[in-house]
Amino acid sequence: MTKELDWSRWLGPEAAPTLAEQMALVLRLSVPAILAEVSSTAMNYIDSAMVGSLGANATAAIGLVASTTWLFGGLCIAMVTGFSVQIAHLIGGGRRAEAQSVVRQGLMAALLWGALLSLAGVFISGGLPRWLGGAADVCPDSSRYFFIYACALPFVLLRQTAGGMLQCSGDMRTPSALNILLCTLDVVFNTLLIFPARTVTLGRWALPLPGAGLGVAGAALGTAAAEVVTALLMLFFLCFRSPVLRLERGVPWRFERSCLRTAARLSLPLALERVILSGAQIVSTRIVAPLGTVAVAANSLAVTAEGFCYMPGYGIGSAATTLVGQSIGAQRLDLSKRFARLSTALGMAVMSCMGVVMFLAAPWMFTLLTPDPAIRELGAYVLRIEAFAEPLFAAAIVAAGALRGAGDTLVPCVMNLVSMWGVRLTMAAFLAPRIGLAGVWLAMCVELCVTGVIFLIRLLRGRWLTSAARQHMGWPAAE
Repeated sequence: MTKELDWSRWLGPEAAPTLAEQMALVLRLSVPAILAEVSSTAMNYIDSAMVGSLGANATAAIGLVASTTWLFGGLCIAMVTGFSVQIAHLIGGGRRAEAQSVVRQGLMAALLWGALLSLAGVFISGGLPRWLGGAADVCPDSSRYFFIYACALPFVLLRQTAGGMLQCSGDMRTPSALNILLCTLDVVFNTLLIFPARTVTLGRWALPLPGAGLGVAGAALGTAAAEVVTALLMLFFLCFRSPVLRLERGVPWRFERSCLRTAARLSLPLALERVILSGAQIVSTRIVAPLGTVAVAANSLAVTAEGFCYMPGYGIGSAATTLVGQSIGAQRLDLSKRFARLSTALGMAVMSCMGVVMFLAAPWMFTLLTPDPAIRELGAYVLRIEAFAEPLFAAAIVAAGALRGAGDTLVPCVMNLVSMWGVRLTMAAFLAPRIGLAGVWLAMCVELCVTGVIFLIRLLRGRWLTSAARQHMGWPAAE
């Protein structure tokens, strides 16, 4: 079985995969991505538990700037999408040389964009925690954490770019394995950097462990070191080991106007969406901050714990992007529709089951994250509220991945913005002063359900396929 998808036997006018073959393809791409996402969440869970063991202030220091790190991460993903979706289309259409040209342009763009984001992050790191309303005893650690995070952004973007390109070529296994390695390295480095030197007793043996004792700053340094190592490995597999995308002689290192124009058309709506959605997350942080350190810490840890539930959805969404994108490139709109719907149904089924598990296991999950009983009780309570949104949250996640594969980024952007600002923040601002953190999470639950419904309507109506056909001259516009 090759790592890249072979569409040749389905390109004829009468050819079509059976339902079993479609499901096998969705699972083939989804399972490695799901494992990587679940591993990432598990490692973040361990990471949060490490910091949580230092106390509520340490947890709040990272949670305070979490919404801003999501903003910067979203701007990275937006740029990656602009190039990786093009690669999926080109590979599906059998245009390998053009795909290799897009790889080079994407890597150059990643270096430039990563450097700009890093400079911006370093510039705002000093005052950011105060702007977000952090307590005086939390702000110094929070500022140091974000400064280190910003310095690592060029490597974060290179890792994401290389991984996204490999995924859209059909190779889910390599980036998934390396992302699991990233999480493992993160835990190892954090263990060495967060805690001081100590002795761990294992039965009759006493094992001395080195440690730098850097606390919150050590968590940021550990993550940064893991990003550097993984980015270099991801670039190696993209540039030298990928059968389709590896660097070969004869393809120039230069920007092309058509490629950049297409990347901008795909990326700018996503970037705008991430800016405004992350802006909404920052506003949400300001809503939570006055509720106290316990609420900020519980909110941050609940977001981490919820990742176990929604990360499988993002794995299936990545598969949907690849399958729909390569079907579009092969000019098979019928396959695009089938893969989009099948992936979304699978995502909803998986996340519904995960929602039940999360509801039942919420108290136990928080016992691993923090020793503080007040944070445990509040965090488990709000996490159970969120469990009811998971089926429709899955619909939004996977459908968005499918639409992205077709190059449909503008309308989903508008849908997300209206839902976030019109439903979540309005409700949260009203409910938080009255019922505390539970009001913020109730607003989130309602908003995710609304978003899932409107994404399902968009997906099932099929207008995104008509738009995809119109963007490629000579394609049939019928669905």
